[in-house]
Order: sequence, then C-alpha cells, then structure tokens
Amino acid sequence: MTLENDRFLLSGGIDPLQLVAEFACPLYVYESAVIKRQYDRITSAFSVPRLKINYACKANTNLTIMRLLQGWGSGLDTVSIQELKLGLEAGFAPQDIIYTPNCVSLEEISEAVSMGVRINIDNISILEQFGHLFPAVPVCIRINPHIMAGGNSKISVGHIDSKFGISIHQLPHILKIVKALNLQIEGIHMHTGSDILNAESFLQAAEILLNCAREFPDLDYVDFGSGFRVPYKPGGIATDIEDFGERLSERFKEFCQEYGRDLMLMFEPGKFLVSEAGNFFVRCNVVKTTPATAFVGVDSGLNHLIRPMMYDAYHHITNISNPAGKMRIYTVVGYICETDTFGANRQLSEVREGDVLCLHNAGAYCFSMASNYNSRYRPAEVLVHEGQAYLIRQRETMEDIRRNQLDVFAEVGTQV
Repeated sequence: MTLENDRFLLSGGIDPLQLVAEFACPLYVYESAVIKRQYDRITSAFSVPRLKINYACKANTNLTIMRLLQGWGSGLDTVSIQELKLGLEAGFAPQDIIYTPNCVSLEEISEAVSMGVRINIDNISILEQFGHLFPAVPVCIRINPHIMAGGNSKISVGHIDSKFGISIHQLPHILKIVKALNLQIEGIHMHTGSDILNAESFLQAAEILLNCAREFPDLDYVDFGSGFRVPYKPGGIATDIEDFGERLSERFKEFCQEYGRDLMLMFEPGKFLVSEAGNFFVRCNVVKTTPATAFVGVDSGLNHLIRPMMYDAYHHITNISNPAGKMRIYTVVGYICETDTFGANRQLSEVREGDVLCLHNAGAYCFSMASNYNSRYRPAEVLVHEGQAYLIRQRETMEDIRRNQLDVFAEVGTQV
C-alpha cells in the first residue's frame, strides 16, 4: 500500500475505500504483486543448482493464494491432513507437497502416505512405527538443533525445550532405527521458528544440520525451514534475505561437493511470502475517552486478528479515511468481550467515528487464526491481482454460525 496525494492506494492504483464500500468492513485484502515480489526475492537469493521453495500454507490457506504460488513454481509445506488436501485441490502435485505434522496420530500420517506426498517425521516413536508399516516409503527427519534463532519465545521452535523435532543429541538413536529397519531417508529438516533476528544463529543451526546430513548417504534434499523476519513498521528490522542467501548458498555448494552430488536446497517460508501482502480494514464504531486514554473501538477484535493479543505482535495502523488529519494518540481496541487491544498509544491521524483504519502486515497468521468467538462472523477476503479486485472468500452469515449445531431439545420437542 502506498500513499499518493493523501490517499492510500493498493497495487494497480486501487482505492481500498472503494473495496470497503463494495465488500464492507471488516475486510482482508491481499495484493498478489507483493506476494510475487517476495517469492522472486527468495528464489533469486539462493544460487544453487537445485532449489525448492515450499510455501508454508498455515500462514494463509486461501485456495486462490495457494493456486497463485503453485503457478509460479512453488511447492507446499503442510502441517495437517486438511492443509494437504487443500494443497492437492489447489493444484500442487503430491511430490511437491511436504507434510510436517507434530504430535499427530499414526493414522493421519498413514493417510498422508496414501496420497503420495513427502513425509517429514519429528518423533522417534513415530519414526520407528512408520518404519515397520512403510519400509519402502522414503521419509524425511526433522532435527531440533537446539538453537534459539528467533526473537519471540512463543514462535521460536528450535530450542532445547521445544516440542518440535528430534533432538540432535538423539542422532545415535535415529541412526540405530534407520539401520535396523532399513529406512530410506530422503531428506533432513530443521525449523528454528519465525522472526530470525540474527543470521549468524541460523547459519550456526544450518551447520549443525549439515553435519547431521553426513550421516545419511542417500539424501535428496536438505530443508532449512524458514523464519525470515519481515518489517512490521516503517523502518522496521527485516532479515536481509539477499545477504543470507549468498552466504548459505556458498556453504551449501561446498557441502554438496563434500557429499558427492548436488542435493536440493529447500526452504518453507510462510510469513515472508504473504505477511506484507495483506491489509486488514476495520471501521471505527466509537471514539471513547477516559481520564487517561482515548480509545478507538472498531468493528473487529481478537476473533479476526489475534496476533497482538497472543504474541504481543506489532501491526502498524493507519487511518486511511483521514490520512492528512492532525496526529493524535489513541489506543485501538476491538468489540469482543475481552481485552482485545490492537495497538496501545499509537499516533494516528485524527480518528472520527465511521473512519476506516488499516492494520498492515495482515497476510500471515491473521485470517488463518480467526474464529467465531462471541458468535461473530469471519470477514470476507479479497485479492487484488493485475489491477482487478476478486472476492476470494465470502463473508460468513448466521447460517454459517448455525450450520453444524443441533438444537436437540427443540427438534424433539422436549420441555427443558
């Protein structure tokens, strides 16, 4: 989104206020041009003979967005059988989907095997059971390198207390299972979590994974996960993907020479690809002042965008109805019967009741974590693509809230 003549415009010169007038608030709007920019950045950053970018679709599972990425050559990273099925529906070939669940049943993993996708296992018990059931099925192993590479403990998953991955210290146990069951290990994987602040920490974890890879002579790929940070405010800190790509590419090519052949370098970005592409538009219901605070109450809440409440995440907020207004300090809150603060003590151009605000960086882990709390509807989603706006998810209605509920006593006529 850019500011032009005191108006906020989306790619292709589309006025978001016109989209709000057509589709109503609250409203998620995504820009395909931004997703494509990010996809091109990451594919260009790594200079290796074999590279595969697998979109981590838990960030945003809208079928239209997944289909766009598939058309550009992306693979897909999934964490549930449902995401896997959506990926197949979006057009991804089974061999282009990697399934990396955590704490799921062997039955779910077996269903994934039947669909022909790549399987990634992060539990010794499941690895052993998998080997007995599917001795001929190639498998990837997720390693926990015990590296704290992110800045937020809630989304850093490569440290020693994480539930994710098999501890690097358990490598001898893994090797015993692989040898005893003659498992076909096609890949080795790690994921340190989101918001990588220090490339050195990631490269340190990468070295651990490469050392581990030497123990498996028949690998096809090494998957380094993701976690690249995007800026959440003007001038915010972001991972220098170009510098990082150059450094890791050089090291990976050296490793492949030592290994004896070119392995595939894999990454699974989610937030990096779609976060900046998303904007969430809400309308001010009321401006409420107390002796200490000026509140802007909007027509949304933690049921639509929970990241500030759950992760203390920062989302930049702008008043697109009055961009040239006098700057004032507000606390932007939602309409849920909980403390659902989107942003405290923010400088915004003067907000009037009825104004439309934009919460930026709303493309990742926003709609995908939305709920019907307080029996509120989930918003519509719109994609701006090549100068056109497309409705890609309808706004929910009372019928959606009611659909799967069974009013037993009303149906049988029982007096309660």
